[in-house]
Amino acid sequence: MTPQLQGQVAIITGAGSGIGRATALLFAQEGARLVLGDKTDAVQATAQAVIEAGGEAVAMQIDAGLEPDVVALVQAAKTHYGRLDIAFANAGISGGRASVFDATPALWSEVLRVNLIGPWLMIKHAGQAMVDAGQGGSIVCTASVAGIRSGAGGAPYSASKAGVINLVMVSAQQLSESGVRVNALCPGLTETGMTKPTFDYAKDKGVSHKLGRLNPLRRAGQPQELAQVALFLASQQSSYVNGQAIAVDGGLSSSHPVTRQLPGQTAV
Repeated sequence: MTPQLQGQVAIITGAGSGIGRATALLFAQEGARLVLGDKTDAVQATAQAVIEAGGEAVAMQIDAGLEPDVVALVQAAKTHYGRLDIAFANAGISGGRASVFDATPALWSEVLRVNLIGPWLMIKHAGQAMVDAGQGGSIVCTASVAGIRSGAGGAPYSASKAGVINLVMVSAQQLSESGVRVNALCPGLTETGMTKPTFDYAKDKGVSHKLGRLNPLRRAGQPQELAQVALFLASQQSSYVNGQAIAVDGGLSSSHPVTRQLPGQTAV
């Protein structure tokens, strides 16, 4: 079977760990040549893992919320590989769980800069490169179930991810007739670098089995499961999917919180 991304070039941000690293390894396995960006030097380890597995990757330590750094990623794709087909704007920060009363303007500004302005910058520059090449392309932005409804993150984080969901809808419309598709991936609780403190705390307390218990699958997600959906959105398997936000959350967002009722009970 021909690899799904054979001959294509992809940028992935937040590639130092978690969903970004898992996606880098999967994209490379499917034939993509990669430009990997992350704020930490862990991106070098991801690139090395790709290369050791027989793939091609360029690693860059960047800030995904700074325009010159995003421009540099796009330019690296064109310089090293001569094209750009896929951009996965995956980098993000949590911002903690401060309430709307306790959070500061500085915190809000930083979370929005990385989580919302960052994806916009990728759409702006990667999208322009794809439009100029005239061969279409796919842009995937990591949003979150926290952007769909409350209860899955702090106020700045949730607002930023809701913004990403709307951003991909607007961008898909503004890229009409270009062949460039823009979609959002909305993870639920997933074991990543960002959620590591939560998972470490649960392990220390011996309650890891409780993580993800609010969704119908009763477990947390793994980065590889999110990577598979990112691959779907990046590839021609999703050629008619555009302007959508795909929740990958074990079913968490399929319902409002309810009290589990026993057989024979009447729902309130």
